[in-house]
Amino acid sequence: MAKTYVRVDDRLIHGQTIVAWAPLLKPEQIIGVDDVSAANPTLKSIMTMGVPKQYETHIVTTDEARGLLSAASGKTRLVIVKTPGKLAELKDVIRGCEHIYLGNMAKRPDTNHQMTGATGIFYLSDQDISDIDALASEGFEVSFQQVPNSTEKSWDAFAKSL
Repeated sequence: MAKTYVRVDDRLIHGQTIVAWAPLLKPEQIIGVDDVSAANPTLKSIMTMGVPKQYETHIVTTDEARGLLSAASGKTRLVIVKTPGKLAELKDVIRGCEHIYLGNMAKRPDTNHQMTGATGIFYLSDQDISDIDALASEGFEVSFQQVPNSTEKSWDAFAKSL
C-alpha cells in the first residue's frame, strides 16, 4: 500500500536524504517542493544528480506539488519542504500522510527559537510554531528527528523545549 511521508529540511534533497531516510521509508517517489529551486535548472540538477534512478525524483513548485500529490499514484512518496509554512499551504494534499519529520532548518531573519542543545541547525519562527501546532491539532503526527538513528521527539515534547 502506498504511503506518504513528509520531511521538513531546508536542504531539500541531499546525501542524508538518500543514505539515511530513503532506505528507512522506502519511497518510490521523492518530491522536493520549493518554488525557487523548481525555477532554477542548475539547482534542480545539483539536487537530483546524486539520487539513484530507483527513485522517481521531482523538484517542483507548490502548485505542481499540489497536482502531483492530488493524483493517486500508488507509489510511496517522500515529500520534502524547506519550512513548516509550506506544509500549511499543502495540508489538504498531505492529509493522511504517515508522519511529518522535522529536520534541519537554518537560522533565518524571522527565527527566534532554537532547539535546546541543538548544534545550530534547527531554528523556528513564531509562525513556524503556529503552523506546526495547527497541523498537530488537526491530527498530523509530527516529530523532530535529525536522522533515523537519532532519538525521535514528539512535537508536543519538542515544543516544550523551545
